[in-house]
Amino acid sequence: MPVPVCRPPICATSKAYSSRGNRAHLRRRGIKAVIPEKKDQASNRKKKGSGGGRPVSHDAAHYKERNTVERLINKLKAWRGIAIRYDKTPDSYLAGLHLRASTIWIKDLTRTTD
Repeated sequence: MPVPVCRPPICATSKAYSSRGNRAHLRRRGIKAVIPEKKDQASNRKKKGSGGGRPVSHDAAHYKERNTVERLINKLKAWRGIAIRYDKTPDSYLAGLHLRASTIWIKDLTRTTD
């Protein structure tokens, strides 16, 4: 059975992935890059003048959502078994992820906001 193709509309990454090659690859695939430009790349582009190209567009609202995902991944990896991947089979690893996600969800539900 063929695996369905799942292409995200947006790719939000850190400045470490802000190279022209990465941006071009995402553009060819029809994925919007939400990657802030490094200061040295911006200064090099500005030094070249009009030959340096346009400034990189950056959607700050989508980039803020990246932080939420990273915090969740850090919470999941608080369990050593998930971070180090002790489980031998994908099914048992997925069960551990589900269990950890459930505990995070229950903890958030029971938290009082007084």
